[in-house]
Amino acid sequence: MTAVTKVDWRGQENIPREGGVILAANHLSMADPLTIAHYLYVAGHRWPTFTAKEGVFRIPVVRAVANSTGQIPVKRGSTDAVKALDEAEKALVRDGASVIIYPEGTCTRDPGLWPMAAKTGVARLALSTGVPVVPLAHWGEQNLLRYGTKRPRLFPRKRIQMTAGPPVDLSAYRDRPLTATVLKDATADIMRAITALQAEIRGEEPPAVPFDPRQARQERLATADDPAPGATPPDPATGDTTAQGAAGTTGGPDAAPDTAPADGGPARP
Repeated sequence: MTAVTKVDWRGQENIPREGGVILAANHLSMADPLTIAHYLYVAGHRWPTFTAKEGVFRIPVVRAVANSTGQIPVKRGSTDAVKALDEAEKALVRDGASVIIYPEGTCTRDPGLWPMAAKTGVARLALSTGVPVVPLAHWGEQNLLRYGTKRPRLFPRKRIQMTAGPPVDLSAYRDRPLTATVLKDATADIMRAITALQAEIRGEEPPAVPFDPRQARQERLATADDPAPGATPPDPATGDTTAQGAAGTTGGPDAAPDTAPADGGPARP
């Protein structure tokens, strides 16, 4: 990694040298597993074990490392996701492993690349095992391999900043039933710690409310279903929103089209 990155590592003293520990990290890029593993192994003196969605492990370099080091891929939307959490719990309790988890479940979709609203699996795992949760924030991988692209930009070397914070205080939730409210609140505490660390790295103020991709999707759908003020309502029969369509007319034989055909070819004369 040193051939293509310039590292700025901090907070490694917050990572326990032994015993089970969860490292909860933000997710910027498909290159994250490599940069985080590098940090944890070299600076934190711990062997990294990942639980991440299966797609991360399809990257050839990542797959080669993952298959040889006992990493835990998660197939989303299947019972294998539950199995993955069971495997992570065994690794934490039985093996005293250091397990890296992306609470967001996928690379951030926040326009500013801030951590998003997270899923509650990390809180469930932390509260059921009792192991500490160390927040881990990083910045720079988006310049190495931006999400949605397959070709990394290796040169010039990219600066990768990474900071681990003190374990998140979850004492308020210990010994309480793992209700949806408890898990949601504990997860929010974990994500606040990660976001605060990233804000420190970036020297910027994070959004007051984390980006929620599910809510954003619902808002887009609602906007699509609710036409703007003054817009022509769709024709009940055809769905046409043009003035002609709404009036039930299609234009005479001399009417000229005002757009190119759907196949992208030239407009007919």
